[in-house]
Amino acid sequence: MKLWRLWPRTLAAQLVLITGTAVILSNLAVAVWFTTTEETMNEEAFIERLLDRAVSTATLLSGIPAREREAAVRALSSGAWRFQLGYGKPTPVPMTGEEARDVGRLRAMLPPSRARQQVYVTIRRGQVPAILPNEQAHVGPIIQVILPVVRNSYLVATFYRPQTEPWHAEVIIASVVGILMTSAAAALMARRVARPLSQLAASASEAARGGAASRVPEEGPDDVQRAARAFNVMTDQVRRTLDSQRQLLSAVGHDLRTPITALRINSEFIEDDELRERIQKNLEELQELTEAVLSAARGTGGEPMRKIDLAALIDSLCTDLDELGKPVIWESPRAAPINCRPNEIRRAVRNLIENAVAYGNKAEVYLASANGRYDVIVEDEGPGIPQGDQTRVFEPFVRLEASRSMETGGSGLGLTLVKVIAEGHGGTITLENRPERGLRARLSLPREDAGA
Repeated sequence: MKLWRLWPRTLAAQLVLITGTAVILSNLAVAVWFTTTEETMNEEAFIERLLDRAVSTATLLSGIPAREREAAVRALSSGAWRFQLGYGKPTPVPMTGEEARDVGRLRAMLPPSRARQQVYVTIRRGQVPAILPNEQAHVGPIIQVILPVVRNSYLVATFYRPQTEPWHAEVIIASVVGILMTSAAAALMARRVARPLSQLAASASEAARGGAASRVPEEGPDDVQRAARAFNVMTDQVRRTLDSQRQLLSAVGHDLRTPITALRINSEFIEDDELRERIQKNLEELQELTEAVLSAARGTGGEPMRKIDLAALIDSLCTDLDELGKPVIWESPRAAPINCRPNEIRRAVRNLIENAVAYGNKAEVYLASANGRYDVIVEDEGPGIPQGDQTRVFEPFVRLEASRSMETGGSGLGLTLVKVIAEGHGGTITLENRPERGLRARLSLPREDAGA
């Protein structure tokens, strides 16, 4: 889990990281293969040259007078080579299978008369002799060849093979250059892809909150261009549909208000007082129901988004309700800046408070801030709502009050309107029963667009 937290979140960073890692691994594999193959191919040629040098030296010494051989051996010892003369028969040296194969190759290079004598090849690690003081940090395998020179004398040829570098400088430089170039190319490509995708995501988030989604630039690779073009076409179509819907609802609302007003005027001419009051009451209910239906159907989007202080808005609303005699308890917290449609948020919070007062005797209002959101919490002391009905009450015209009277049960659209407003701002509305008694309504609104 800790390693997963280190994984980059953005597309550009992930693309650069994956590309760079792939280049590093591929270069590592190539370097290992190159080094292994090179060592395997060169080892045979190297041993061949080393044995040939030893045979050539022994042949040269065999043609030099005995009294001059020691001086010749010292003169030939230079660099990584050290030659010594031995007399008598050489001490037997245990050899591995590979060393025994090298002895066979060595015998093939010697004249037949000397090839039958004792010959040894050993490869071991040891300390650097005094003749190679500067090579101590680079010492590798020590290869020793023992072969006859003349009767009763033999040559000990010791080669101090330098320690080979595990990585060639050329490989390292090529790897670094390859990583830098591919990472730069990946960053350029990631920017070309991620930039329009980020703009598309931002516009989609704005549209989800009910705002006017800005058009996304149709640039980048063909796939990204098609996605941006499809998004722009979709948002244009949605905007036209919503505008048409609002115009239709405005026309319907106007057409409904006109006959209702005419009926209310005509009802004044009814002589029967009881009948007139009953008709007028029905007309008032019809008027309220019409306004509620239109408000819920319009949803959100008609009002522009702007930055406000949510705490000040709720404080003003609670003050107005308190002056109307509503039992509302509210403690104003510190400022809570947010981008929203103020009239819609005010309507939603008012509906929650009036529901709490109507069904729970009083309303206690709180404003909390956590995890990038504001929570408007309204609590009451009523009977609460059964668990199975806490989702159903948000459906249009659902009233848990059985009388179906608007005086006691409302129109059944109050919570529907709250849900529409909350979702239009990218938020949520939830209900839960309090453990002690009553209902808790929580209106959550995102605040990522709010200022500091």
